[in-house]
Amino acid sequence: MRVAIVSDIHGNRRAFDAVLSDLRLVSPDMIVHGGDLAAGGTRPAEIIDQIVELGWPGVRGNADEMLWDPQRLADYAATAPKLAPILSRVAETIPPTRAILGEERLRWLESLSAVHRHERFTLVHASPHDLWRAPAPNVSDEELQSTYALLSAQVVVYGHIHCSYIRRLQGMTVVNTGSVSQSYDGDRRASYLVVDGENLTIRRVEYDVEAEASELLHCGLPHAGWLSRILLAGKYCPPD
Repeated sequence: MRVAIVSDIHGNRRAFDAVLSDLRLVSPDMIVHGGDLAAGGTRPAEIIDQIVELGWPGVRGNADEMLWDPQRLADYAATAPKLAPILSRVAETIPPTRAILGEERLRWLESLSAVHRHERFTLVHASPHDLWRAPAPNVSDEELQSTYALLSAQVVVYGHIHCSYIRRLQGMTVVNTGSVSQSYDGDRRASYLVVDGENLTIRRVEYDVEAEASELLHCGLPHAGWLSRILLAGKYCPPD
């Protein structure tokens, strides 16, 4: 069975459309999403509506949770004071995004599970029991083992960090899908994962990043200039 895992779309319509076109070439038997669907982009409602229409199962992300429960972002900021200036900017994007989504879409996001189990893999957005913290690509094998061993899965898949990788450990493989939008690994292309039997493949997909960054810049979202710079750079950029 061939399964595609698509994560961290962040309201980016152009990147999502490009991935959908690529998925038609790949022809997976099943598609699962890894959360962070709407926040931070120009078309949050459209992304949710299409995923609902497509019927993809999936998991909740931290940027989904903060939309139906903004206090969770504040709680996380209180535990990470160095990130507080950045997270305060993220918080300012919540009210306009909530207004676009409306109550029904927010309730749908809230209904998503924290873990998706498949016969070939187990998917979480970040870490088990934590939507906000996840290992970086360069952590030790021991840290990956200690983070994900409790899932008791041969293949663990997560998103959140916007950096794709595949790490084979003793008794377990840990994979990050990368992100459809706002890549942090220096490659501006959209990223997603294909699980085909024992084969794990990260696919990168071109889309019109400049056009998306321009639309984002003029969409009225708070701190859109900062988010546009991340799209154009293909890596994290600090806010002004």
